[in-house]
Amino acid sequence: MNIVKARNLACPLDGLRLESRDRQLFCNQGHVYDLARQGYVNLLPVQHKRTKHPGDSKEMVLARSRFLNSGIYESVAHKLAEITGSYLTHSKNCCCLDAGCGEGYYLDYLFNYLQEANHRCAISFIGMDISKFAIHEAAKRNKQISWVVGTNRQPAVEVGSVDIVLCVFGFQSFEGFNKILKSGGKIILVEPGADHLIELRKIIYSEVKRTPLQDLDQLEDMGFSVLDSQPLQFKTGTINNKQIHDLLIMTPHFYRATKEGREAAANLEQLDLTVDVMFRILEKK
Repeated sequence: MNIVKARNLACPLDGLRLESRDRQLFCNQGHVYDLARQGYVNLLPVQHKRTKHPGDSKEMVLARSRFLNSGIYESVAHKLAEITGSYLTHSKNCCCLDAGCGEGYYLDYLFNYLQEANHRCAISFIGMDISKFAIHEAAKRNKQISWVVGTNRQPAVEVGSVDIVLCVFGFQSFEGFNKILKSGGKIILVEPGADHLIELRKIIYSEVKRTPLQDLDQLEDMGFSVLDSQPLQFKTGTINNKQIHDLLIMTPHFYRATKEGREAAANLEQLDLTVDVMFRILEKK
């Protein structure tokens, strides 16, 4: 795999390509963005924020990092890497964007998977998340990935410059993805299935709802077609109290659960969980 630097980052104010100089990115209109000491760039202007610190908190980010680094979800990362690799072309430069990359676990796994497989592709990697705390942690993982604080609604990437968008358990903005994808570009969604973490959900909720996958048929009007769907289900094996706590903190379930439900989860010594996810691949016509 030939790793190339991402050169399609765009100014979030005017959409012009950003050039690099002296640890700064700048556009022809004079907007300048400093590279942080850790190597990432903040391309989330204040007018695109809804809160002072949007996205996951530092506590959520650190909990997710600990949980994912334990390898419990490695099967999800591996299948994502296999699917993504199958859609990469060999004859041109490719750009892969992880939209809502969090602390970077899945994109870093993909990067290493493709390197070890000696994939014949020149590729640039961009990890983008609205949480500055998440990108700060992601930048520690891999210095060859371009890490960006930004929003999926208005991604700071040039129009029509991305081959593959990954969205793993994240906020989906198909309008934003459609804008930056090339014709024939792919979106790879990783979504929770009906039985995802069902054992934990039965403990923290008085009533468990098995929500079906979202209907993607309406995206046909936007120019997307569903190419494939691949389920993945496995058991985590026994996880301990600390891992249960981290899992709860890193998901929306912590805020949705009742006080009694959170206390019940906190008192668990161990748990064997079902991981139930669906991979769906969309193509921009």
